[in-house]
Amino acid sequence: MTQTQSNQEARAGTRVTLIGMLLDAVLGLFKCVVGLIFHSQALIVDGIHSFSDVASDLLVLALMRTARQAPDSDHPYGHQRFETLGTMILGSLLLGLAGALAWDNLQTLLPGTTDLPLPEWPVLVVAAFSVVSKEWIYRYTRRVGEAIRSDLIVANAWHSRTDALSSIIVFIAVAGAMTGVDWLDTVAAIAVAIVIGHIGWTLTWRSVRELVDTALDPETTRTISQIARETEGVRDVHDLRSRRMGSDILLDLHLLVSPVISVSEGHEIGVHVTQRIREAYPDIREVTFHIDAEDDAGNEPSAIQLPTRRETIQSLETAWRDHLEPETLRSLRLHYLGRHVSVEVYVHNPDNLGQPVTPGRLKQAATHLSWLGDVRVWVPSTKRHGSQGEE
Repeated sequence: MTQTQSNQEARAGTRVTLIGMLLDAVLGLFKCVVGLIFHSQALIVDGIHSFSDVASDLLVLALMRTARQAPDSDHPYGHQRFETLGTMILGSLLLGLAGALAWDNLQTLLPGTTDLPLPEWPVLVVAAFSVVSKEWIYRYTRRVGEAIRSDLIVANAWHSRTDALSSIIVFIAVAGAMTGVDWLDTVAAIAVAIVIGHIGWTLTWRSVRELVDTALDPETTRTISQIARETEGVRDVHDLRSRRMGSDILLDLHLLVSPVISVSEGHEIGVHVTQRIREAYPDIREVTFHIDAEDDAGNEPSAIQLPTRRETIQSLETAWRDHLEPETLRSLRLHYLGRHVSVEVYVHNPDNLGQPVTPGRLKQAATHLSWLGDVRVWVPSTKRHGSQGEE
C-alpha cells in the first residue's frame, strides 16, 4: 500500500467518524433531556450510551492517523497495532460503562424502592428516531471500515449498532411501561447495559487475541499450506506461523526444496509461493519464507559444529591438492545436509591432470574428515574424458 493510498483511507475514516460523532452528540443530548423530563430511566441510559459513542469517536480520530503512518525505524512492520490498541480500549470502556449502568438500575428493582413515574409518549418518538439514525450510521461506517480494511472503524460501527439495538429495547419497554407496568423501563435499562457489555467484551477479547499474536484459524492455515505445497519446486512445507497486524496478516513459513538447486532458484521458488498466497488472500501483507534443503521440522540445532566454507576449502585443499587444480578447489559447491557437508566438484581442465578424477579417489584421500558427506564429480566432455556425475 502506498502512502498516498493510506492517506486517502485515513481521510475517509476521519470523515465518517466525524459524521457519526455529530449524530451521537445530538442523540445523546436529546435522549438525556427527554428521558429526564418525561420520566424514562431507560432513555437516559441510552443517552449515556450515545455519549460513550462520542468518546469512542474521539478515540478513533486520535488513533486513525497514527495507525496509517508508514513504517519507520521504531515500527518496521507499520503502526496498525495502534488500531488494535484503540479497539481494546474502546471495548474496555464499554465493559466498564455497562457494569456501572446495570448496577445503578438494578438498585431500583430492589424491595423498598420508591415507585417511579411512568414514561410519556415523547420518549417513544426519540427512541424511534434513534433506531433509524443509528442503523443508518452503522451501515455507512461499516461500509467505509471494510473498504479501507480498518478494524477500528468496523468496531466503531458495531458500537453504533449497539445504540440502535438498545433504542429498540427502550422503545418496546417504554411502550409496555406506559400501559402501567412501570418496572419494564428499568428492566430495559439493564438489558441495554447487557447489550453494551456484550459488544465491549467481544471487541476487547478480539483485540487481546491479536496483541498476543494469535494465529489464523486452522482451516485457513491448512489452505495456505496447501497452496505453498502445490507450488512447483516445493517438496514440503513446515513451521507455518501467522499473526495479525491490524487488518493485515503476517506469515512465516519454511519451504523444503531440492538440496542441489542454486540459492537463486530456491529464492525464486519462495517468490512464486508468496505470489500465489497473496493472490488467494489479499489481506496477507508480508510473507517471510525460509528455504530448507532438508526437512528440519521440529529438530533442535545440531551439537556438531560443521566447518564454515573457508574452513572446508582449506581442509579439502590439503587433502586433494594432488588430485585437483587450485582453480577447481576454489569453485567447489557445498551442501550442508544434516551432520555432513556434501561436495560437488567441477573439473575445469581434465587434460592437465595426470589421472582421472573420481569420487572414490577423492573420498579415499579425505577419510580423516569425519564431516565429509557425498562427493560428486563433474567433468566436461572431451576426447579423453566423458562427462560424469558419480558419487
